[in-house]
Amino acid sequence: MTMQWSHTTWDEMPSKLAVANQSAILPIGATEQHGPHMGCGMDYILADILCRAVAEQVRVPMLPTMPYGCSVGHSQRWPGTIAVTPITLINLIKEIGDWAYASGVRRLFIVNTHVTNAAPLRCALEMLRSAHDDMMVAVFNSATISPRVREFHFADGDDWHANDAETSLMLAKAPDMVRESKLAAADDPDRTDGLVFAHPVNRTSLNGVTGQPSKSSAEKGSVWFDWMVEDLSALVRKGMQETPPLSYSYFSHVHG
Repeated sequence: MTMQWSHTTWDEMPSKLAVANQSAILPIGATEQHGPHMGCGMDYILADILCRAVAEQVRVPMLPTMPYGCSVGHSQRWPGTIAVTPITLINLIKEIGDWAYASGVRRLFIVNTHVTNAAPLRCALEMLRSAHDDMMVAVFNSATISPRVREFHFADGDDWHANDAETSLMLAKAPDMVRESKLAAADDPDRTDGLVFAHPVNRTSLNGVTGQPSKSSAEKGSVWFDWMVEDLSALVRKGMQETPPLSYSYFSHVHG
């Protein structure tokens, strides 16, 4: 049985959610420039294929992947970026969460593949859990779901983008996203070390890249993707069984 929310009928939804302990996965990506060597949809492609694999493994329904994110920091220097503001993303995720709740979701796992979505998604989390006393929300940032996943993402820069990690993942799982003939000349170093301010990408990169995509390979990407699926699946499984440490109501002084 498919775990895609979009392929599930309304009368199938209650039983599917019940089997998943009222859990659902919401993948959030972005559409933005990824240097001269990679397609602009890399983040949402990764969110989609990663969460599809996890959803099938843990048997949790997956909501449709969000292809747009808070990419305003990429500037308009390079064409291809389609960004929404932080406030728009906050409100959109809050409303998606509200409707998921109405369908029966009580554990919502938001999986984010674009770094600067993190703050708006955290705000949406705060709004959802304050609106729905019996709803638990988690935000997983894909590059930091485990120590080994963090290590390969950050190997060529703290402010990485379109780097070895992302390019290798696409070579392994969506090779049509990568222009291999451009890899050798695509490298650009991380220029953010020691800076006080967070600068937009037009002031930190020559070509939209931060890192070393020239080192990428499909072989590495395949191993790394498997790690991501394994480690994210473990987090979702743990969350499917989690209950709050205490049962006090958000809305009342009375013990729940």
